[in-house]
Formats: sequence, structure tokens, C-alpha cells
Amino acid sequence: MHRLLLLGSLWLLVATLASSIFQRPTGSPAPPHLQYLLEPLHTAVHTERGATATLPCVLRALPRNYRVKWSKVEPANYRESIIIITNGLYHKNYGPLSPRVRLRHSHRYDASLTITDVALEDEGHYRCQLVNGLEDESVSLTLHLEGVVFPYQPSNGRYKFNYHEAKRACEQQDSRLATYQQLYKAWTEGLDWCNAGWILDGTVHYPIINSREPCGGRLLLPGVRTYGARDKQKDRFDAFCFTSALQGQVYFIRGHLNFKEARQACRNHGAAIAKVGQLYSAWKFSQLDRCDGGWLADGSVRYPITTPREHCGGLPDPGVRSFGFPSKELRTYGTYCFVGK
Repeated sequence: MHRLLLLGSLWLLVATLASSIFQRPTGSPAPPHLQYLLEPLHTAVHTERGATATLPCVLRALPRNYRVKWSKVEPANYRESIIIITNGLYHKNYGPLSPRVRLRHSHRYDASLTITDVALEDEGHYRCQLVNGLEDESVSLTLHLEGVVFPYQPSNGRYKFNYHEAKRACEQQDSRLATYQQLYKAWTEGLDWCNAGWILDGTVHYPIINSREPCGGRLLLPGVRTYGARDKQKDRFDAFCFTSALQGQVYFIRGHLNFKEARQACRNHGAAIAKVGQLYSAWKFSQLDRCDGGWLADGSVRYPITTPREHCGGLPDPGVRSFGFPSKELRTYGTYCFVGK
């Protein structure tokens, strides 16, 4: 009898301990319960520029008098921009995405968002919200573009851009300011750059693989070093730009051309002189590999290397090499041209 009482007490103690171990801490929020929306199997959708991408949002039931609202969180100001609102029968599009978005609507429970001709600025965080009085609920998804990050500075040297000038410079080179996630991913893939640059949210960073004296010192661990948020008007740095797949082709014209002749040579072929972002995209996605320096639209001279070799710069890693911004009167280089599809 005493043994049974002892065993019963032990089981009660174990049950009490287990309950205390697995009980949710006081004050911690309960995981959100989705009554009407299905939890997506994957919250990240990967795509490329020019492709068609669909962000999933499916209802498990249709509540009375409901609406579904799609919105995008803008990284530069953290505001939500409405994209589309539907009540299941009718819908209305909003904002700059309006001409390129539609509801997939493959069945009556489907409120998934389809984006056609994906652009660089489409990357980011999206929210599908069911608006149903007091029972509003939402799912968050991320659209990722496959691409390449490159550092950029103007012809007059480093640290010349305020934030707005950096943003404009990237856009002029067929790219946009990189997000932190894009810069971090580029660092994990080998981007090592000592100059600090603006990114899209208005913060300043630089990625270091090989710790060294001019770049914070040898004692600091590799990583994406940060200067934090800076004054967008007054502070001046370089830029980290991001570009994705091309809707066209970059090719090289051999010759001894000055800058003006290089532009005309591309025009003669029904093309335009290539921008820096277009050359990086061709190197990344089309494996463009040439040992020849060529003029680009910003007046710089560069060449793309996918298979490093001794007589093509001698560097051990693939990349887009640069001769900087030589005199535009110099007749030494060919030109890289771009023709769209």
C-alpha cells in the first residue's frame, strides 16, 4: 500500500514538473491562430527580373462580407502600400504595381497575387490580409530576386554620394540600391569591399571577408560592418547596387575606340552602350567572360571574368574587373553593347 502511494506521488511530481517545463511563459504571446487563411507551405518565393511570380494566399473558408487586401512593406520608409483589394467578386488595383498584378483566382478560395514582368523594385515583404471585422488575420510572404550586388562609385572618386545621389546612380546603371539581405547574401558568396556604401534603408555598411589594417584592422572578425543610419542629405559614401537577370544581351565590339566612338559603334549595331549593372548581370547570369577592357555608359572601362587566369588580371576569383575612369579621349579599348529583347 505504501509503495502504491509512493509511486502515485512520484507520478504526480513528474506530471507537475512536465507541466511547468512545457507551459508557455507568463506574458508571452500565443502563436497566431489562422481561422480562415491557410498557412503557406513556403513564405519565400524566388524569382528573377522579367519573370512571372505568384505569392500564395488561400482561404480555408469564405466568411460573410469579407475582403482580402494585399500590401507591400516599403523598406525605405517601412510603410505599407496597398496593391489590390478584393471581396471575391470584384477587385481594385492600387499604386505603381497596378498594371502588372492580378489575382490568380484558380478557384473560389484562391486569393494568391500574381506579379508579371517582375522588376527590381518588386523584391520585398508582402502581406495578404483577410479583413473580416474583429477577426482580421494575415500571412506574410517575401519575394526574393536572384541577382548580384556590386559596389559603385562615381568618376570623381570615393565617398561622393549622399543617399539620394546613390539611389539615383544605381538606377542609372540598370540596378537599384541593395537591401541589407542582398548585401549580406553577397558577403556570404565572397563580396569583400573596404569602402562603405549606402543601401536601400538608408544605412551604411561594408562587407569584409579578409580582415586587414585599412578595413577596420586585422583583429575584427569577417562580416558586414555597419555605420548604422546616416544623414541622407549630408553624409557621403559609395553605393551598393543590386541587379538581376537581363531582358537582352551584352556583347563586346573589339577596337581602339574613344568613348564617343564606342557609343557610336553600339548604335551602328542597333544597340546601346552597356550600363554597369547590365555587364554585371551578363557576367552573373550568362557567364560572360572576356579579357578585353571595354567602355561602359558611365565612362568607366571594365571586363567580366568567370574563369580567372594569369593574363586576365591575375586575381584568383571571378568578378568584373575595372580600369576605373580613363580619359574619354583615350583610344585603347573596345566597347560593351546591350541589345534588348
